[in-house]
Amino acid sequence: MWDLNTLNPQQRLAVETINGPVLILAGAGTGKTRVITHRIAHLIRKGVAPENVLGVTFTNKAAREMKERVRKLLPARAPVSGSTASPLNAQPTVCTFHSLCVRILRQYIDRLGYKRNFVIYDESEQLGAIKKILANISAKGEKTDPAAILSLLSRFKNGGERAAAFSDPSVRAMAEHVRQRYESALHACNAVDFDDLILLTLRLFAEHADVLQACRAKYRFVMVDEYQDTNASQFRLVQLLTQEHRNLCVVGDDDQSIYGWRGAEIGNLLDLEKHYPEVKVIKLEQNYRSTNTILNAANALIRNNVRRRAKQLWSQKGQGAKIVLRSFTDDEQEARGVVEQIEFARLAHRLPWRDNAILFRTNQQSRPLETALRQAGVRYHLIGGQSFFDRREVRDLLAYLKVFLNPNDDVSLLRIANVPARGLSDVTMERLLAASHERKASVFATMKNPAVTATFQARTRERIESFVAFLELTQAQLERRAGVSPVANSMVSGANGDRRDACPTLQAWAANFLNETGYLDELRRSEKDREAGENRVRNLKDLVATLDHAAPAAPLFERLQAFLEEISLDTDREDEEENQGDAVTLITMHSCKGLEFPHVYIVGMEDGLLPHSRSKSEGTLDEERRLFYVAVTRAMQTLAISHCGGRRKYGQLMPCHPSPFLKELPAELVEHEDEKSRQPVTRESGKTLFAALRQAAN
Repeated sequence: MWDLNTLNPQQRLAVETINGPVLILAGAGTGKTRVITHRIAHLIRKGVAPENVLGVTFTNKAAREMKERVRKLLPARAPVSGSTASPLNAQPTVCTFHSLCVRILRQYIDRLGYKRNFVIYDESEQLGAIKKILANISAKGEKTDPAAILSLLSRFKNGGERAAAFSDPSVRAMAEHVRQRYESALHACNAVDFDDLILLTLRLFAEHADVLQACRAKYRFVMVDEYQDTNASQFRLVQLLTQEHRNLCVVGDDDQSIYGWRGAEIGNLLDLEKHYPEVKVIKLEQNYRSTNTILNAANALIRNNVRRRAKQLWSQKGQGAKIVLRSFTDDEQEARGVVEQIEFARLAHRLPWRDNAILFRTNQQSRPLETALRQAGVRYHLIGGQSFFDRREVRDLLAYLKVFLNPNDDVSLLRIANVPARGLSDVTMERLLAASHERKASVFATMKNPAVTATFQARTRERIESFVAFLELTQAQLERRAGVSPVANSMVSGANGDRRDACPTLQAWAANFLNETGYLDELRRSEKDREAGENRVRNLKDLVATLDHAAPAAPLFERLQAFLEEISLDTDREDEEENQGDAVTLITMHSCKGLEFPHVYIVGMEDGLLPHSRSKSEGTLDEERRLFYVAVTRAMQTLAISHCGGRRKYGQLMPCHPSPFLKELPAELVEHEDEKSRQPVTRESGKTLFAALRQAAN
């Protein structure tokens, strides 16, 4: 229901300030999503055409939530005092930075020499491209971490070339060399990565003024959520879109800027007045999430950061329980202690598992926690694990299956053309892609065109023709079996023993195909660790085992189509059900921003983990403190923090010391566990506890 009176005075001011640049400083838990969605709805109700409103955020989940909330706030038909020129079903654009750039590039990327059906590489595909480059340019025996190179490359591409890491001319030259080869490799596959989505959009704006003007005319009111997380490229994109009309509203909190390691620049928020001198700053400080004990601890902690915009969070939720501080001998004892506390609260106070979250600094810390939870029979949900369908080997097989259904699927064909290696280099594929673009034909059709293949050397031409023949033969085999029943196919197999034509099931065909192409062997070779290679092979075998489930009685081609459709539906369902059910949440501090939980356990508060051992040398101590601040402000009712005297590393127990950040929490707000255990239990609380335990037992 639309009612601005439900907002507090500062929220309402932020909603009703619609012209010119505005900075909404939204502290943790102060209702910023409510403000953003009401502001978008208010703009439209005041007569701004929905299609002229753009809301940008960082996650698809946040964008979906905002769109749904805005939809509920708007009237069913045209805006109250809106222009009749707008269609009745027009909606504002609410999306991520990357989705916005995809929209623009799908319309204009052909001006930069790409096809409009470009594919977007994820991290695993980017790493694959980097590994290939390193294999060609690294000295023999030299070991380089592809993930580290990719991270540096991303920072370099996004404007971080000014950083100290690239001050050495030789390092800078190397970065530029890797960048050129990397971009060539992606262009050959008509692919872009997440960084390219923004960088190519900026290039479009720079080289084609009409595209920039069209986008400015379309997006006349721009709102950016989580502005403290923007990097140099994102800042430039926003600046270009709003430079003329100046209707920019940014929402963020510098105290929650925790992504500097991936290029986020806190200065974009702190120094906004340099670019928009007329900006109006509105602070949201009333917190709707936490108790005042938690908020006062967070306020005291973050005040130790000097370069920040001052704000003081407060709540009407009362003082609340003190923060509990616990120490353990080692990480395994810590894990068992936290799980015991969760189970005690469930039995004694009827607190469901889903009300609890365990927060940690690094992914490696989840192992003892998962072990303890499993041993206690506690259900849990680990946020941030890699989806099965995001694994490189799974995507490769799915790309093959898509090509066999439709060889003109450029995205899938470019992915598997040289997987496993068959001599079709990046340069070859780039030439074929350019030729297909020139002829307005698919890459597959271009590979079959004698006028194109004649331009290649004899050896390369043979490889292209061989690949085309391989695809056509495999497709023909699948089509030939389409009308053959599993029983008849089995009988044929017994009669002639021809393994290639004896595949009564899609599963059998796929298993045979993977072996014959040599893909499984290449997977094993691609991993230095034998077990990692076997895990990849096992992933494929698990996938192959499900191929016939979708339509077991249908012909092979129909089974293949049904399987690929079901994969899409299954992953959607997996996303929807991700956070459902009664389960404890395990999550890193970097992943927990924007979330809230009634009861939070922060584990591993040790010097070297938080703050991280690198933070002193890299000068990122302030960001480490902000990370702790984010973790603390996730808690709604209770907060427990723990640290260990020793932590296992490579099987060996290493000594640990408490985090210096713990000393920054006001002593009057903290209760040490050993002190708490010495306090006598009142008769009344004892009766309540035993009654709850008896009820749980029944």
